[in-house]
Amino acid sequence: MNPQPKATQVARPPAIENAIAIASGKGGVGKTCLAIALCHALAKRDRSCLLFDGDLGLANIDIQLGLSLERNLAGVLSEKHSMAQAVNRYPAGGFDILAGESGSGALSSLSAAQLHRLIDGLRDVAPSYETLLLDLGAGIERSVQLLSQAAPLKLIVTSDEPTSLTDSYALMKLCHAAGVPGEFRIIVNMAASRHDGEMTYRTLLRACETFLKFRPGLAGIVRRDRHVREAIRAQTPLLTRFPNCDAARDIEEIAGRLLAGTP
Repeated sequence: MNPQPKATQVARPPAIENAIAIASGKGGVGKTCLAIALCHALAKRDRSCLLFDGDLGLANIDIQLGLSLERNLAGVLSEKHSMAQAVNRYPAGGFDILAGESGSGALSSLSAAQLHRLIDGLRDVAPSYETLLLDLGAGIERSVQLLSQAAPLKLIVTSDEPTSLTDSYALMKLCHAAGVPGEFRIIVNMAASRHDGEMTYRTLLRACETFLKFRPGLAGIVRRDRHVREAIRAQTPLLTRFPNCDAARDIEEIAGRLLAGTP
């Protein structure tokens, strides 16, 4: 597990101190559903939260929540409205959303100047919240690099699939090579059991220690749970529809650890 991704040299934006980036090396690991549930779990703990759909190639937070929003990131970048005006309240979850443009890949090819303007807009709205969650796109594109650099804490979501592990490692390797500051923690999603999740984490940890000489912490393990798919189909947050299922309890535990500041 030692791929050689080429680091893209991009100007580094100043950190947004209350931002947490949620990223993955590849799609299909349940990252967005996890991001929604984690934001919901933080909000349930009276944490004011803004969830930003940073998957610029295929935004879908609004779809997973069954929302039809008039204002989104596309309108911000076209200067139809400001970043603050694009924020939408999601009362059922107790948090706010900055949605992308569902069903369009138009935002996936933003220039460096547009990406920096986007981050500046996030920096302007961030002080209104205690936590800003950035749900990033899968992969290692320039937008993922820049947005992850803006967050002091990066949660890397992986599964036990070999391609997921390899791509998660590649993402951290690229960030490490580019000198991206901040802390990395791993979330093992869709684990068959806590024991299997720990084994998956150790596999990724060994690769990072051996080849990158750094040790990402374990943010938590989320067990595979049929209720997750059912919640997505119902376009309802997992913690609303199935608050006592295994995956919901695991995500609640991760939220508690984040607030406590412990890996």
